[in-house]
Parts: sequence; structure tokens; C-alpha cells
Amino acid sequence: MKQIDARRLSCPAPVLAAKQALENEHPEVIQILVDNDAAKQNVSRFLESRSYRIVVEADGPDFRITGTGNGDQLPEKRSNPAAQSKTAAEDMEIKKIMVMIATDRVGLGDDELGLKLMISFVKTLKEMGSELWRLVFVNNGVKLTVAGSEVLDDLKELADSGVHILVCGTCLMHFNLLEEKQVGETTNMLDIVTGMQLADKVINI
Repeated sequence: MKQIDARRLSCPAPVLAAKQALENEHPEVIQILVDNDAAKQNVSRFLESRSYRIVVEADGPDFRITGTGNGDQLPEKRSNPAAQSKTAAEDMEIKKIMVMIATDRVGLGDDELGLKLMISFVKTLKEMGSELWRLVFVNNGVKLTVAGSEVLDDLKELADSGVHILVCGTCLMHFNLLEEKQVGETTNMLDIVTGMQLADKVINI
């Protein structure tokens, strides 16, 4: 049985820990300990999406989620060509997704919540896999790329994996942050517009 202590981990870290364990170890039984209701629901839903039967038990103030597989999780079954819904040609086609980030917070209302949501969003971007082609930071979003940013290490990891990161030079200068940028290439609006033309999909945040 695979056991994971995901207490004190912010969303989506508990789900990502479960995902990594499933992909690397393919456990028949996995047990994850979380300390909040949101993590309990997210982890349970994720395990159910991978065909695990779920039992949730209270463990003091925490929740213990146990997932039991039925064999469908075995890598040989998942790799069975007869079970694949995509054709080989579809699998070979990798789309280019460009994500435009124009703020260091997600949504309006509570700035502290918005910052937490943005941190979670950036940390989850790698789950897009090879389709994540380019990240573009403009306006207040450039603050995520400078020294002291809570997602700086995550952005560097994405850049090291091949994601092209562009940071608006005009925006950096406006905020007097040009010398503080720690990741990505300083760019201009022409490069950004050209990137939009080349991308298969543009997501605006």
C-alpha cells in the first residue's frame, strides 16, 4: 500500500502527489492523509477518475482517503492499443498552447485569495504537458517573474523543460522591475502578437 502524508500542502499539491504516485508506482491501494475538506474532495475525485474505489475516514482533524484499484490502473492495461481512444496520428499531434498572464492574482474580490489562486495555477501549469508552448507575462503579471516571486522556482522549472517564457519589457520598465527579472526573455508586443498567430490556442488569465 502506498501512503502519502499531504497535510499542510496547499492545493493542488495533494492531488499532484497522488498523481505522481499513481503514474510512477501504480499501487493497487493508495492512502492519502489530508488536513482540509477541499483537499479531501479534490483527491477523492481524482482517484475516482482513475477507477479507484474510495473510502474516506476522519482521523482527528484530518481525513484519511483510501483508494483501492480494480486492476484497470495497471500500466499494461492502460497501454493496451485496443483500449486507446486516440489514433496514433492524434497522439503524434502536439498542439501549441500559449498562456497570457496579465495579473499576479486570479479574479476580483479578495487580493489574498487571488494571489493564492495564481500560485496554484502556475504550479499546476506543468500538467498541460508538452502542449504548453509559451507563457507570456504582461502588465501586473510581470511581477511573478522577478526576485521574491512565490512561483519563481516553478517558472524556472517550466523554462528548463522547454516552455518559452516571454516577459513584457514595457511593463517591467513601468514597474521599475527590469533589473529584477529572474526568468524568461524580455519581449515586446510584436513578439507577443506573432506568438498569438503561431499558437493553436491562447488562454488569457
